Amino acid sequence: MGQKTYKVAVVGATGAVGNRMVEVLEQRAFPVGELTLLASARSIGKTLCFHGKEIPVQELKEDSFAGIQVALFSAGGSISKKFAPLAARAGAVVIDNSSAFRMDPTAPLVVPEVNPDAALSHSGIIANPNCSTIQMVVALKPIYDAVGIKRIVVTTFQAVSGTGKRAIEELRQQVCAITNGQEAKAEIYPHQIAFNCIPHIGAFLDNGFTEEEMKMVNETRKIFEDQDIQVCATTVRVPVIYGHSESINIEMRKPLSAQDARRLLDGAPGVKVVDDPKNAGYPVPIYVAGTDDTFVGRIRKDPSVENGLAMWVVADNIRKGAASNAVQIAETLMNRGRL
Repeated sequence: MGQKTYKVAVVGATGAVGNRMVEVLEQRAFPVGELTLLASARSIGKTLCFHGKEIPVQELKEDSFAGIQVALFSAGGSISKKFAPLAARAGAVVIDNSSAFRMDPTAPLVVPEVNPDAALSHSGIIANPNCSTIQMVVALKPIYDAVGIKRIVVTTFQAVSGTGKRAIEELRQQVCAITNGQEAKAEIYPHQIAFNCIPHIGAFLDNGFTEEEMKMVNETRKIFEDQDIQVCATTVRVPVIYGHSESINIEMRKPLSAQDARRLLDGAPGVKVVDDPKNAGYPVPIYVAGTDDTFVGRIRKDPSVENGLAMWVVADNIRKGAASNAVQIAETLMNRGRL
């Protein structure tokens, strides 16, 4: 007997993450029997290549999900809120990349290396966490399981691809303008992003933190099923195209040496340790782009607090932080016989 195949839809297929979802489905050899590409009406006429065939993009409509078994959504929260329940009612398992359902108690928030069993308790919709949260919890899961974590202080350095294709183009245009002695125009971000850092991702809230920062707080607690874990995040946009970097400081519940932490991480699923700083061995975004692993380096004891540890974590935000994690969730369901 041949391998069972599935009817898969990608919603928002022409966006930066949607494009990657199609690529990742092919690269990871997910058994797609029929692929449906969905986007807004303005994408009609476009095609995407999948296994050597050009597949036309169709307009997303309320009746687009008949017969679909897996629906990968990457089209923004408002689209997900409207169409994800329709897809679920039509019989599809929805894996949604927006923030629309992340804190919904009926929708599990899943990172397959961290809490794969949570995916099995869905009611039709599974939420993909925020990109910066995903790589952080992948890196911290082995330590959390071994000794517990009381507190996390994280500063992110997030690539412009997290904002979408227009942000990538704006960075490139600004670099060209500045190097040619011209004025850089800022339209996507509140300030010029080229040769700059902007500590502002998402709207500012009444507590002084941004939406992006509070996502990291709330999503980490939900994924670890630990409302007592304390998280303080500062999220920063930087002039990098692909790859989020994070400086993470943790206070653990029990002692763990840097050497033991390195050993734990070295054998953990989805983690690659690159930690040879004397020879400039540490993760950097340009070498991580295009991969699905979470890379960890600069692992060291924090002498300022009891049971403290510091590390540097880098991952491709469009792949592991979005597209690949979504496909891995579908793989988890498939491997457990739940598709």
